[in-house]
Amino acid sequence: MVHHSGSIQSFKQQKGMNISKSEIAKETSLKPSRRSLPCLAQSYAYSKSLSQSTSLFQSFESESQAPTSVTSISADKAEQVNPEEEGKDSVLKCSFADLSDFCLALGKDKDYMDESEHANYDRSRLIKDFVPKNNSEPKSRLPKNDMNYIASSGLLFKDGKKRIDYILVYRKSNIQYDKRNTFEKNLRAEGLMLEKEPAVANPDIMFIKIHIPWDTLCKYAERLNIRMPFRKKCYYTDRRSKSMGRVQKYFRRIKKWMSQNPMVLDKSAFPDLEESDCYTGPFSRARIHHFIINNKDTFFSNATRSRIVYHMLQHTKYENGISKVGICKLINNGSYIAAFPPHEGAYKSSQPIKTHGPQNNRHLLYERWARWGMWYKHQPLDLIRLYFGEKIGLYFAWLGWYTGMLIPAAIVGLCVFFYGIFTMNASQVSQEICKATEVFMCPLCDKNCSLQRLNESCIYAKVTYLFDNGGTVFFAIFMAIWATVFLEFWKRRRSTLTYTWDLIEWEEEEETLRPQFEAKYYKMERVNPISGKPEPHQPSSDKVTRLLVSISGIFFMISLVITAVFAVVVYRLVVMEQFASFKWNFIKQHWQFATSAAAVCINFVIIMALNLAYEKIAYLLTNLEYPRTESEWENSFALKMFLFQFVNLNSSIFYIAFFLGRFVGHPGKYNKLFNRWRLEECHPSGCLIDLCLQMGVIMFLKQIWNNFMELGYPLIQNWWSRHKIKRGIQDASIPQWENDWNLQPMNIHGLMDEYLEMVLQFGFTTIFVAAFPLAPLLALLNNIIEIRLDAYKFVTQWRRPLPARATDIGIWYGILEGIGILAVITNAFVIAITSDYIPRFVYEYKYGPCANHFEYRESCLTGYVNNSLSFFDLSELGVGKSGYCRYRDYRGPPWSSKPYEFTLQYWHILAARLAFIIVFEHLVFGIKSFIAYLIPDVPKNLYDRIRREKYLVQEMMYEAELEHLQQQRRKSGHPVHHEWP
Repeated sequence: MVHHSGSIQSFKQQKGMNISKSEIAKETSLKPSRRSLPCLAQSYAYSKSLSQSTSLFQSFESESQAPTSVTSISADKAEQVNPEEEGKDSVLKCSFADLSDFCLALGKDKDYMDESEHANYDRSRLIKDFVPKNNSEPKSRLPKNDMNYIASSGLLFKDGKKRIDYILVYRKSNIQYDKRNTFEKNLRAEGLMLEKEPAVANPDIMFIKIHIPWDTLCKYAERLNIRMPFRKKCYYTDRRSKSMGRVQKYFRRIKKWMSQNPMVLDKSAFPDLEESDCYTGPFSRARIHHFIINNKDTFFSNATRSRIVYHMLQHTKYENGISKVGICKLINNGSYIAAFPPHEGAYKSSQPIKTHGPQNNRHLLYERWARWGMWYKHQPLDLIRLYFGEKIGLYFAWLGWYTGMLIPAAIVGLCVFFYGIFTMNASQVSQEICKATEVFMCPLCDKNCSLQRLNESCIYAKVTYLFDNGGTVFFAIFMAIWATVFLEFWKRRRSTLTYTWDLIEWEEEEETLRPQFEAKYYKMERVNPISGKPEPHQPSSDKVTRLLVSISGIFFMISLVITAVFAVVVYRLVVMEQFASFKWNFIKQHWQFATSAAAVCINFVIIMALNLAYEKIAYLLTNLEYPRTESEWENSFALKMFLFQFVNLNSSIFYIAFFLGRFVGHPGKYNKLFNRWRLEECHPSGCLIDLCLQMGVIMFLKQIWNNFMELGYPLIQNWWSRHKIKRGIQDASIPQWENDWNLQPMNIHGLMDEYLEMVLQFGFTTIFVAAFPLAPLLALLNNIIEIRLDAYKFVTQWRRPLPARATDIGIWYGILEGIGILAVITNAFVIAITSDYIPRFVYEYKYGPCANHFEYRESCLTGYVNNSLSFFDLSELGVGKSGYCRYRDYRGPPWSSKPYEFTLQYWHILAARLAFIIVFEHLVFGIKSFIAYLIPDVPKNLYDRIRREKYLVQEMMYEAELEHLQQQRRKSGHPVHHEWP
């Protein structure tokens, strides 16, 4: 074993230890493990470069000779610290000398006191100043002292020291002051500090400012298993081959080009989020000296502080009784009217950000993300996560990824559409329809309809060809594969984000129980198999009963949707006779188009009206189930809302795609609804134009309505609130928390509305894309607006939401996978049944001029239109007309032996349709499965990095334990062995 005397200093610097110079001289060097030598060598080089520019260790005036033994500290000694150093950024870097010691001295804050009986520390580990990372390039960043811009924003108590972490709001006129007093008394008993201040604009409004002290933060951070940084990461790479060197040069060129890409953000404008470069572990007060604490005020981020305070608010009683707990219930019964974390300040500044820098993170997010002028820029996901939390950060990451993946889908869909435009006039089917001046179609209604020449539908035939051409099948297959690639690569993107944001070890068992669940089942407990602690338990019989009631409610609402669709169908049957005899000549000539357009608009109004009822019913059904955790509640509520709105939006589309014109019968023997209304037929050019119209109108109107409700409505409400304030008070300084109170609260269901809107759009984009290839393009244009609209809304129009954590997008990923599977099936049926692709295919190779010839040319479809129309004898109608009219079907003519019976060609087409559905589904599902198998969920380099970091953490703990044993031997007077066992 080789000794390395003198290397302990660099070794401890790499470990983040804080010891005095005298202790370094006396300390006996340790020998690191061979397995960790590459990492230690890299750390030694880094610490050596630091020592050239600054001195890492500074001794205290009162401790020129730092003791090596661990001593306990008392309150008297704590007050002997030099008062001149109070308020400076103190640093406590990790020491692995003793895993059981608790380091109490965190800077020179007199307000911090530990209640632990074993609170002791090694004063030699304290240093005075933080050594910043030596960056050669200047970096524009937020003020280094986080308290500076907090003070400038007014987010402090009246003493100017304690920061505001949360805000409660109530009305003085509310009579439930006993509940508030008990609640606030219990909050103080839990360790929170409260301060009341009346509103400036409304004397009836009272604000309660909440501050969580350091010792309370530490206690609850340990209780909630919050992971905090404890050591800088060291990266290690093996030597690469020469071929890999050439590949790296190629990627460097691409990276250099990407740096010049105008869509890439200027990273120098954003703060250096150094916590992502540290190993993290669950916070522990007994091992607090292991964590990198540069400043107590900024060690826990604003998001973490707000999350801890919210946890305390949710689990604090306001009356005697197990169910009388939580701020949510107090808001519901009117004791408080709001509870929210404050924004970090104003989002606008009178000084330009380029010259004076950002005032706070909110200002930076507005200037570099939420402004409409930044629509082409990438999103600052790390800063979004820092300000709003991981859950909202993942939403914007998913939305950005979805929008980017829509670009190739929109390009291919546009190419298919333009292919239809360029080949429209050359289409044999369109030419035959436009030239059929002597072909008369049978009346499409009983009373007011007359014979119609086939060439009158020339325009409809050409428009139909835009969406039903040779590229339709290719595009349907492409979109099915695209959906799989999108989801598989999103899993890779999500794994990278969860690693970067330190969510790898964050598991669901760390999530706390909902207060409603605890209050309902507190008498029935069982031991948690993960934690080994007793907790409330919902019996299986009770859970099954509640689920059955909930499922019954879901089916009832779905049946209500189907009833509404049936009502719209009846409306179409009744009104088509009226439009056929309308006074306006345009509507009379295009009565089918007018009927479809009016039905679409009425259907959209019904959809939006039913959505309001669905939300309330889904909320009641979800609460009836008593979910165990917030994630379970959100997943259950999201699933119900998706089922309701998916059926609500798509039921009419499914009717048009698969039922319209399928069961009408034939002339002389039409099927009628209730023996009164004749069923609606498709246009002579087919039903696909009705499907395109239905999808386009609903998709367009819904996006406009959603954008208005997301931004327009909050803008109007906030404008009115500011207008009332200006009328009621003049020249007064409104504090930040009151400005936040005047903003609109985030939706009570969180991100559910945002995800639901995008997932429903994903359904429109994939499920019926064979009938509407422009859907990806419309979705792309909408999402470019949606990203900035949501950003502007979160930053400027909404109160700051609670920064929640999450590792993925929840149940929405499973819903997206289900939509991808359904899209393959529906597109197969749309191509086989709704479009004329299969009838043309059968005619071309079986009945046309190219039958039995394995070659393709445009003339192979010559005579297709005449072949697809059947004959009917007008004299059978008994209206005094003679001759023949034509209708869309494959039935025998009146002069055949079996008039109006299905011909052999009909059965050939039916068999071909079924065969196409089976082949298409198996082919696409096989390709999807193969692609999903080829693309791993976690990138290989990320997988190796995660494994290496776990290995290094084990090495750190092993070395720390050995160092602890050696110190114990020194204390007992035994000789110390300088080699690893």
